[in-house]
Amino acid sequence: MSIVTKEQVLQALSQVQDPELCKDLVSLNMIKDITVNGGKVAFTVELTTPACPLRHQIQKDAETAVLALEGVDSVHVTMGARVPQDTKIKDLSIKNIIAVGSGKGGVGKSTVAVNLAVALAKCGASVGLLDADIYGPNVPTMMGVNSLPPTPQNKKIQPAVAYGVKVMSIGFMVTAGQPLIWRGPMLHSAIKQFLQDVDWGDLDYLIVDLPPGTGDVQLSLVQTVPLSGGVIVTMPQQVSFDDAARAVSMFRKMDVPLLGIVENMSYLKMEDGSLRRLFGEGGGEMLSRMAGAPLLANIPIDELVREGGDQGQPVVINYPESDGAKALEALAQSVAARMSMEVYG
Repeated sequence: MSIVTKEQVLQALSQVQDPELCKDLVSLNMIKDITVNGGKVAFTVELTTPACPLRHQIQKDAETAVLALEGVDSVHVTMGARVPQDTKIKDLSIKNIIAVGSGKGGVGKSTVAVNLAVALAKCGASVGLLDADIYGPNVPTMMGVNSLPPTPQNKKIQPAVAYGVKVMSIGFMVTAGQPLIWRGPMLHSAIKQFLQDVDWGDLDYLIVDLPPGTGDVQLSLVQTVPLSGGVIVTMPQQVSFDDAARAVSMFRKMDVPLLGIVENMSYLKMEDGSLRRLFGEGGGEMLSRMAGAPLLANIPIDELVREGGDQGQPVVINYPESDGAKALEALAQSVAARMSMEVYG
């Protein structure tokens, strides 16, 4: 009977590729803790992100490769995740900060940010959601939370928690309906406090819901921490394209990697299965080509998405089988994959 060695296991796994990164698991340093006990082999695959959309395929491919070795009777694969240490930001244990922006209001940016955060958490990632839309903080309503937990004496501010996501918003700190008339220095101070004075803990992703446009908040955010990536939300029509193009230019000027474009309210699915393009079509694809970044998702017009936001129950939680939820779940997987490619590609 052949005796299997660790070197043979590594050689077999060197033939298994991460489909997103197009590199093998061994050269990506994903294989850890190999043990061989007779014909029983065990090892850990450390993925680039816990939200990896292809984790099951990678696990199956790794098992198949090692089982093909002569003398191997069984294979046990533990799936983990890692992020390089140098991506940690100052005193924050936040591995990826992803900003969700738009050129104009009313395109569903906050809806996308909320469901993106919750969908990533559902995949097993540790996620925070920062509502940086100082003038229109809608995240508390959409997440179904209206206050922060008590802050222990001499400790950092404790974020709210909903659906496995840590949440911070200026909306927790002002009276409902009270307008905020703040200039640049006050905005910069608020953004800095939200990042450095909140007990975020260890996060795989911090999703930042930016205000629409290209103003002081975006500049303050970049001056406070390096953003890992940005996502632009637009609608199909020409007006949205023109405004979103400015948001793309903003990310470029701030040296923020553009992960991709989301076209929201792309179509309305009729009862007979046909699609109505109420807001035109092609805006997301045009912006994608102009920006040289992928079109990550076409989100349909779905009443359940609106209902979930109004009720504080995100559609990916409340109606996971709906068309809107499925599109948003797929978006989260695409964002996780793109972020991995930025870090490891």
